[in-house]
Amino acid sequence: MNKTQHHYTGSREIGEKCAIFGVYSTKKDSSAARLICTGLWALQHRGQEATGISVSDGNYIQTHKGPGLVAAVHTEESLDALTGHMGIGHNRYSTFGSPFSHFQPVHSEHNLVAVAHNGNLPVVDKLHEFLKQVGRKLDDQNDSELIQEAIEYYMLKGMSVEDSIEKTFPLFTGAFSLVILTKDKVIGVRDAFGIRPFSIGKLPDDGGYVISSETCGLDSVNAEYVRDVKPGEMVVLDSNGLHSHQITKNAVEKLDIFEFVYFARPDSFMYGKNINEIRREMGRQLAREQKIEADVVIPVPNSAIPAALGYAEESGIKFDHGLIKNSYIHRTFINPSHASRKKDVQLKLIPMREILKGKRVIVVDDSIVRGTTSKKLVTMIRKAGAREVHLLSASPKVKYPDFYGISTPTQQELIASHMTIEEICTYVGADTVQYLSYEGLITATGLPEEKFCTSCFTGNYPIDIGEEHRKHINFNV
Repeated sequence: MNKTQHHYTGSREIGEKCAIFGVYSTKKDSSAARLICTGLWALQHRGQEATGISVSDGNYIQTHKGPGLVAAVHTEESLDALTGHMGIGHNRYSTFGSPFSHFQPVHSEHNLVAVAHNGNLPVVDKLHEFLKQVGRKLDDQNDSELIQEAIEYYMLKGMSVEDSIEKTFPLFTGAFSLVILTKDKVIGVRDAFGIRPFSIGKLPDDGGYVISSETCGLDSVNAEYVRDVKPGEMVVLDSNGLHSHQITKNAVEKLDIFEFVYFARPDSFMYGKNINEIRREMGRQLAREQKIEADVVIPVPNSAIPAALGYAEESGIKFDHGLIKNSYIHRTFINPSHASRKKDVQLKLIPMREILKGKRVIVVDDSIVRGTTSKKLVTMIRKAGAREVHLLSASPKVKYPDFYGISTPTQQELIASHMTIEEICTYVGADTVQYLSYEGLITATGLPEEKFCTSCFTGNYPIDIGEEHRKHINFNV
């Protein structure tokens, strides 16, 4: 496999996408870096391995980035050094290479353009061919770095950043929301299917704008939601305000439905819908489909709490917190090794014996991916004295890997791709295992199926994933 194509080692559960954030303030004395830092803090759930900020004062682009959480990397000292009223930021979890490399925003010594990317280009053949033809050096760049190289090439030729983006847009085969910074502009670009979420907000008492992966990022800086960036659209923020350029007329909305299932923060809105309420409805729908006699419903914290509440409301079974989360342990998929992931599960969740002992327990999780974490949880709950353990997934069977920015295992490691429900039940050690139906998931969103990318459940990939990936997938599971 080509080095610049993202590869999935199967060493993790599903991992988040990245987070991007951009600010253009009309107040020349404002600190874009501090606004961006606040936004990235609100978007920390989308990436916890590295973070970076690039800013401009109208003359020069400065960048500070490194491994770790937002609070650790962006110190008072580093924020004071980043002077400028416009800028972009990025939180990263890696879909490519080491978690300690390829930090963003991507910025070169030419000081023309910085780029931050949320998503993944599963096919980079067009980008490779173009960059080879124009004599650019290709080493171990990931797709984000290739995107920056291509845009910068045309800018070095004297082309405007807008024209450079329009010229290179057809080379970007995959899912992407981009924030791009030049010396005097902040730009947002979204792929033609709108797979990654991307929202625009207006700064209060400023006249400037913010663009963010999720609406919770806008809320963190008190920006008023304006609208989403449209699929295939380029939004330019500069001294004249906000300008829109529709790059492609063949745009179709296909937001990744996993945003509703797991990734997005509960207080965010997508398609005008509150994420928390959608997840609660998923739980209600699950209770309508899977009726189980039990004493207590418990969530796998924190992402499954709304679904578990919905299940309890619909079923009439008592809800309680049978697993307590240690907030100081990061999500288990962040650790690359299986051993460290297993240890993290033990440290991360503590069973409440007085709630579980002697009870018939329904455990609601947002999804079941590899099954390894589920097995550990079931064992933990049984050891705490539960009489029965019923594991329910508030989403359908995950049977296909993602190639649009989620770090999923290979298909063979997705437990539902090769095991029946009975086999999964035996493997995880539960009394029963049940899933929300695909139809039930769509119903819970209150939106038409065609609004979503559902590739993890259906194997229907709206953007070409390339022959190399396709030949390793069984589409008949």
